[in-house]
Amino acid sequence: MSFYATPVARLIEEFEKLPGIGHKTAQRLAFHVLDLPADKVEGLANAIKEAKFKTKYCSICSNLTDVDPCSVCSGATRDRSVICVVEDSRDVVAMEKTREFKGLYHVLHGAISPMEGIGPEDIKIKELLARVGEGNIREVIIATNPNIEGEATAMYISKLLKPLGIKTTRIAHGIPVGGDIEYADEVTLAKSLEGRREL
Repeated sequence: MSFYATPVARLIEEFEKLPGIGHKTAQRLAFHVLDLPADKVEGLANAIKEAKFKTKYCSICSNLTDVDPCSVCSGATRDRSVICVVEDSRDVVAMEKTREFKGLYHVLHGAISPMEGIGPEDIKIKELLARVGEGNIREVIIATNPNIEGEATAMYISKLLKPLGIKTTRIAHGIPVGGDIEYADEVTLAKSLEGRREL
């Protein structure tokens, strides 16, 4: 039995579905929204809808974007001979914050994880190979997370790229093993880029 009016209970339930949000936090968020002026609630609702319906994947690198190709792929000053491979769009943001990397990106949208039923065909490896096959790529930097899945993905990609004669490097392990790139600070990520090694 719910002690809240039906619309409030539904709002709390929807907040609880978000990752990392428990019942108490969902209640606080729901009551915060209810206390907002109507125009602020409209702004929040519109921002959610706009983010969902106006965001798409770049046809080149698979990063989230509102224009295609994305600003990185269409950037005139980017080094088009180097591709940095990451697992997630949040990792692109983390790498860009270092201001060290001037090349292009390729977002895999996951990592190989047999335990979760994710194989090489379930992530954007085929698209990466197609990009490399077009030529003009001298180095692929693999910046997957330093955990079991990220290492397996890095090794798999490096084995596919070696016969093509492409220099394949892995970012150094300045990032703690088991950590996620998106949570690393800019200095750690910059050092990881500087200390990358060939696979």
